[in-house]
Amino acid sequence: MQVNVPAPTEEDIRAIVAPLASLEGPLLPMLHALQDSYGHVPQVAVPVLADVLNLGRAEVHGVISFYHDFRDAPAGRHVLRICRAEACQSMGSNTLAESTLSKLGIGWHDTTQNGAVTIEPVYCLGLCACAPAAMLDDRVVGRVDDARMDKLLSEAGA
Repeated sequence: MQVNVPAPTEEDIRAIVAPLASLEGPLLPMLHALQDSYGHVPQVAVPVLADVLNLGRAEVHGVISFYHDFRDAPAGRHVLRICRAEACQSMGSNTLAESTLSKLGIGWHDTTQNGAVTIEPVYCLGLCACAPAAMLDDRVVGRVDDARMDKLLSEAGA
């Protein structure tokens, strides 16, 4: 069950990013700090970051949308990443991914209805010799087939 947390205010955002403003190239550290604090980059942060860094809102949004690690909504309680790199594709990750998404009734970057799992593509987990690979939260798993995926989904409560 997810807890409803009040939306951050402009002052909340400024308090998080202000200490990072003196860094060289501060936007990425600021985005990471916001995501660490809220589990995503709140939409209210875009104009604040633009103001603090003297950038256009479109520039800030462009950086957020360019990097796959930044979310615009909180992730589920668990994040399942399925490798989409060539070695894993050659060992069946496309079929595995399609099957998993179909079972859950969601698409990439979506979260299951019960809030348990968010599915994300990743483009290498460094387990090419044990393809296809997946990662549940911080645990990397190799040689993932439908049975192993079902076990991962069960562990995550999907």
